[in-house]
Amino acid sequence: MSNNLDLKKGLNIPLKGVAAPVVIKTVSPDVVAVKPTDFFGLVPRLLVKEGDTVLAGSPVMADKMHPEILFTSPVSGTVKEIVRGAKRKLLAVLVKADVKQEFVDFGKAAPKDADQVKDLLLKTGLWGSLVQRPYGVMAGLDVTPKAIFISTFSTAPLAADMDYVLAESLSDFQAGVNALAKVAPVHVSIHKGDSAFAKVKDCQIHVVSGPHPAGNVGVQISHIAPIMKGETVWTVNPLHVAAIGHVVNTGKLELTRKVAVTGPAAQKLGYVVAMPGMPVKEIADIAGDVRVVGGDVLCGENLGADGYLGFFQNQITILREGHDREWFGWAKPFRPKVHSSSWCYFSWLTPKKEYDMDTNLHGGPRAFVETKCFEDVTPMDIFPIYLIKACLAGDIEKMEKFGIYEVLPEDLALCDYVDPSKNEIQAIIQQGIDLMIKEMA
Repeated sequence: MSNNLDLKKGLNIPLKGVAAPVVIKTVSPDVVAVKPTDFFGLVPRLLVKEGDTVLAGSPVMADKMHPEILFTSPVSGTVKEIVRGAKRKLLAVLVKADVKQEFVDFGKAAPKDADQVKDLLLKTGLWGSLVQRPYGVMAGLDVTPKAIFISTFSTAPLAADMDYVLAESLSDFQAGVNALAKVAPVHVSIHKGDSAFAKVKDCQIHVVSGPHPAGNVGVQISHIAPIMKGETVWTVNPLHVAAIGHVVNTGKLELTRKVAVTGPAAQKLGYVVAMPGMPVKEIADIAGDVRVVGGDVLCGENLGADGYLGFFQNQITILREGHDREWFGWAKPFRPKVHSSSWCYFSWLTPKKEYDMDTNLHGGPRAFVETKCFEDVTPMDIFPIYLIKACLAGDIEKMEKFGIYEVLPEDLALCDYVDPSKNEIQAIIQQGIDLMIKEMA
């Protein structure tokens, strides 16, 4: 199979507010949150109590079903608060960081085999960075994947530039790839031939081009090694590949990263050196009636002004809340400030124009209209409209037939954007995945 993938289907959303490739500030951690809600499929068991002291790399939670899977503190300090929600659900462990950071020494040594790699990931808390497909759950302990996939770029709106983010961590990234390659064959996707990641060894390199969602690892898997029933693959964020390599090279857990502050309502655009679990108000300047999204606008998480950056996130997108109603709306013959994925308006005449979008839906859900628009933005060998209907109906046999094993909600995020009926397509796909996990376990 060719190592070059040129995908034609998809759509790039021309949103204003891309982050300039420059560090605008470095934030020292004060209070950091370890959130079990970041890990799909985790049933957490608390290992610390308020007032306990921890080091960077000390375990604070474990998986109740598999106690050997640990989740560690990214900083040294004191456990300030255990945050719980309804029915005492564990929402976060807040750690007050020390001024001078101290680390657990995991030992500076390259693992020699798959068992040593798994042991390293378990004790450092980085096992949670492994996402297992199908279903996008945390990787199973007794599973050996047929391959491990890493996408070193994102085509999502205003996504961080990984070549810039990891420019100083390429040796750690290589060490992480070397370690993962002892578990299963590693596939690394890059966006262009001159990418810094093109020189990574001990893996198979794939050059991928095309509009969003070409950067989604799920789309790349569907073209490189499609997932069949009974098969399993793992995916790893390049940030966590570098974190794995840093442990190998230094023996210390280091999750500090460059976070892209983006969006049309952002006060200042650029990158902030921070770490997951930090309050977003310390990372970005937030003012006015805005929505703070952890990740991109298509499939990010609404963090709120008082939220904390997620374990998998290195982008914050800030949008104005859209409360206003537009006179005559879609009936206007000319709307120069509105982007359209079709030729309904004249945005196709200005393909390089960027738009100051907000959160306004411009209408509400309505009857499900079957159109070709979903197929036009889904570069995968599936039938999205039939998969969506199968998920709505809860028909497991048809979900299997139409590709539920190959997708996560993020892979159909553009369907949310182009859907004339304004249905929550990603929520429908997640509903189908939840049913598959429940019924097929």
